[in-house]
Amino acid sequence: MKIKEIKLLTNNLSQTILFYTQTLGFKTSHQTATSISLHAGSSILTFTANNIIPSPIYHFAFNIPQNQLPEAISWLSDKAPLLPVTDESNIAEFKLWNANAVYFTDNNGNLLELIARHDLPNSSDSPFTIAAIECISEIGIAVDNVPDYTSKLGLEYFAKQPPMEKFAAIGDDNGLLIFAEVNRNWFPTNIPAAKFPLEVFYENGQLIIPA
Repeated sequence: MKIKEIKLLTNNLSQTILFYTQTLGFKTSHQTATSISLHAGSSILTFTANNIIPSPIYHFAFNIPQNQLPEAISWLSDKAPLLPVTDESNIAEFKLWNANAVYFTDNNGNLLELIARHDLPNSSDSPFTIAAIECISEIGIAVDNVPDYTSKLGLEYFAKQPPMEKFAAIGDDNGLLIFAEVNRNWFPTNIPAAKFPLEVFYENGQLIIPA
């Protein structure tokens, strides 16, 4: 699955623009008075100004070259603090997925993830910069009943992750729709999954979560 674009809300568009374009260095794809769209590798990340829904919080991930997590950590060091995964480490290990990841938050409190998926043939010898981000590879979606919701989509579950009662992943290493039951914490934080409006455009389809 390839995620083409995700559309999210922000309560502070100006600070979001500063964080993503100045702090992280994303290039702008399109900008209006009420929204900004950013190039995230082959994907587009769009934020739209919102003054109705208080503090929408999302979780999404970016694929990076599978051999460059140390370089990504170094690159991120002066941009945003890493979140702890355990008492000893800031690096998550997903054995079933053959992947490692780090987490941080943006100015809105959104949970961002850089993930190195070691089964992808995407090693790089180039210095790590924002250009090393390959795509948006995950978007978290909170639902009331994970098995019921996901079974109606007609899409394949992630082969490396058996679906569970409160968690399921649909797609593949290139792009995943991550479904979590409402109030289940987003790993590795105490941030509960909550339903907020979002739009996901992926290869051959789209998913719109209304307000």
